[in-house]
Amino acid sequence: MAGRFAPRPPRTTVRGGHVAVGSGVPRQAAGPGRVREWVPDGPLDLGLVLGPLRRGPGDPTFRAMPDGSVWRAALTPAGPGTLRVSAAGGRVRGEAWGAGAEWLLERLPELLGAADDPSAFVPRHRLLAMTRHRRPGLRLTRTGLVLESLIPSILEQKVTTDEAYRAWRLLVRKYGEPAPGPAPGRMYVMPAPRTWALIPSWEWHRAGVDDKRASTILRAVRVAARLEEAVRMEPVAARARLEVVPGVGPWTSAETVQRSHGAADEVTVGDLHLPGIVGWALAGDRDADDSVMLELLEPYAGQRHRAARLILLSGRVPGRRAPKMPRWDIGQI
Repeated sequence: MAGRFAPRPPRTTVRGGHVAVGSGVPRQAAGPGRVREWVPDGPLDLGLVLGPLRRGPGDPTFRAMPDGSVWRAALTPAGPGTLRVSAAGGRVRGEAWGAGAEWLLERLPELLGAADDPSAFVPRHRLLAMTRHRRPGLRLTRTGLVLESLIPSILEQKVTTDEAYRAWRLLVRKYGEPAPGPAPGRMYVMPAPRTWALIPSWEWHRAGVDDKRASTILRAVRVAARLEEAVRMEPVAARARLEVVPGVGPWTSAETVQRSHGAADEVTVGDLHLPGIVGWALAGDRDADDSVMLELLEPYAGQRHRAARLILLSGRVPGRRAPKMPRWDIGQI
């Protein structure tokens, strides 16, 4: 029978176990990118504004450079793109490459907090007043991308940040696409929804992602277009749409819209540490729960997320009373 039939092409389903990975896609040659300059209407600290987008020090989609510039790789509606942002002399320069370059530059001001209004925040506690004075460049970013923040937030459910960051790093590097243009080495654009859907079950396991979180991501990417539509909604309505996906609860939806919408009032509930940190900073109560935290943040209604950010930036946190949660690598099982 040998030679009678041409070999069948490899399957591309999870069952067949073959998925095209990012390492097979050549990086684009470095060349001049599109450029946009923008003048913010007040102080701007790139690290503070864009820092929440970084998922750990090894995040393949984010790189902060010694010269103060920030590189970001994103999957935009127009395609993959790389953005380099730098600030000097009160001006911001954005340079972008790839199919998504124009989309990234068009939304550069919003990414850097142009839609945010820091003056709306009125500190009612000395700690918050002092922190705001020391951090005048804090603005809330608005990426305009939902899935980009939703997937890593799902990975962070019920595990240590180290475990979640490792999973994000491994999966993006293996299944993502090399960042376009002259991006620093080992930068990647996150996988497209269909690619996430085709990741084999054993690869989730090797990345340390349990079946519950993997299944939640698979349910989300199946309705990716509907979820991305939420960026045009108000944060409360956007959270309601996200929470229709089984496995996405208040913690995950808040973490998502804080980044995708620049939502100044969407405070995270259900967090293991945040209530105690807020309670300690504002009332000396390290045992505060969500209800106590929300009560303490009530005077900042409309700006509760900003208040929480300022508290975290203040460095006033209660001392540790127990050993750090051990890291479990289910990929070794």
